[in-house]
Amino acid sequence: MDANADPQPISPTLAVNYAAMRSIYSNCNDVIFRELKFGGSTESLIVFLDGMVNVDVLDQHIIRALQRESPPLHDENAMDVLGAALSISNLQTVKTVQDAVSHIGNGCILLFVSGLTQCFAMGLAKWEKRSIEEPGAESVVRGPREGFTETISVNRSMLRRKIKTPALKMLPFRIGRQTQTEVNIVYIEGIAGEALVAEAQERITGIDIDGILESGYLEGLIEDNPFSPFPQMQATERPDVICAGLLEGRIAILVDGTPFVLVAPTTLFSMLQSPEDYYQRFYIGTLIRWLRYLFFIMTLVLPSLYVSILTYHQEMVPTSLLLSIAKSREDIPFPALVEALLMEISFEALREAGVRLPKQVGAAVSIVGALVIGQAATSAGLVSAPMVMVVAITGIASFMMPQYSSAIAIRMLRFPIMILAGMLGLLGLMLGLIIVVVHLCSLRSFGEPYMQPLAPLKGDELKDVLVRSPIWMMRRRPNQNGKSPNPNRQAPGLKPEPPRGNESS
Repeated sequence: MDANADPQPISPTLAVNYAAMRSIYSNCNDVIFRELKFGGSTESLIVFLDGMVNVDVLDQHIIRALQRESPPLHDENAMDVLGAALSISNLQTVKTVQDAVSHIGNGCILLFVSGLTQCFAMGLAKWEKRSIEEPGAESVVRGPREGFTETISVNRSMLRRKIKTPALKMLPFRIGRQTQTEVNIVYIEGIAGEALVAEAQERITGIDIDGILESGYLEGLIEDNPFSPFPQMQATERPDVICAGLLEGRIAILVDGTPFVLVAPTTLFSMLQSPEDYYQRFYIGTLIRWLRYLFFIMTLVLPSLYVSILTYHQEMVPTSLLLSIAKSREDIPFPALVEALLMEISFEALREAGVRLPKQVGAAVSIVGALVIGQAATSAGLVSAPMVMVVAITGIASFMMPQYSSAIAIRMLRFPIMILAGMLGLLGLMLGLIIVVVHLCSLRSFGEPYMQPLAPLKGDELKDVLVRSPIWMMRRRPNQNGKSPNPNRQAPGLKPEPPRGNESS
């Protein structure tokens, strides 16, 4: 059916509607057509998709109720009569065939009645869905254990359960000519800026594509710079992360059929933060955050630093260590750059293989494969032991990134920086880092600077970047640039007072 054709109205002749639906759903053996007598005399037709509706409720509460005696139906009293006869809460009128097809695709049951210029959509959708589980890629020691599922209605309810205010708004969209995927923009009215919500609506309504199968499709179509390796929207399976973003004035984008929800705008430092940072004591959260920053830098520069120093700047290495490295490399036929590329590519291949293999053998294969290949490569004289150690430390450091999308961006950038370091030494390494920093400073996420609050500098927001300050010190919402109608997130004077000791008499 052509989506751009003029809407075809529901005909008062039941045979015309039957023929129209049969024509649209030709060669579709999962579409059920059931003819029956409404009220014992009026002809009617029920249409639904097998496997997407609650058949038990349909048989017991809909068909039986329709077959009972009832007053004659007219367009003016049809809703009142059906509302009294059917024990169903979700009952809507449909005026066109196109709208009827849309309701069938959403799991509704259509009721056509002879003589009426409208049909009725009954919401009895029911299909198999995955139960709520803990997200595998974002596990925490302390914090909620529930994650989003592939069903958007379940995901909406999980957000409603945490944020109970009616100010939590959800704007619905249908994206995809063929898939008609349901997409929701979620925000808190009075906290999220109106310009941000309007910008998100404009970007989503401008999409014209055959189908949206995952939130990654949507992310690639609405992000500011699609050619950047860095993600400009945060994707997460955790409802608590989404709720925290909403309370900070951001928006969330839910896509039916995927457990990954998008948050915008986002920053590089948001990608380096874990929800557990806010559930532990602030001393522990700050220490873990510093450790994460350190290993983030090591992931990016450690192999390149090793290659550049070993190739061009041996004078920077202590003599005893230099002699040890030289002894381990005396039988290696490759230069340090080729050696590093060989080990890094092998490690990335093993990591990807471990992800794709079944869970029961994936971890064992990746770990055993790394040990065996590393030992065999060292024994065969292809790579040196220090290089194996550098690559292993770099791989462990990359696992500390909370967001997979940002971690893989760093893993990608490691290779061109390594090549620059092998060609130009520390000068190449610094050149690569300057290019990365300049690119990060030029990025925008829904118009917001990607490197804030460092670029541009916002001193009052550094208390949630360089350290994890106590909750009572985070009085204002971050990343607002004065656009939020309510920048204050808590009342002043919430600093806890130390308990007073018993005064002696």
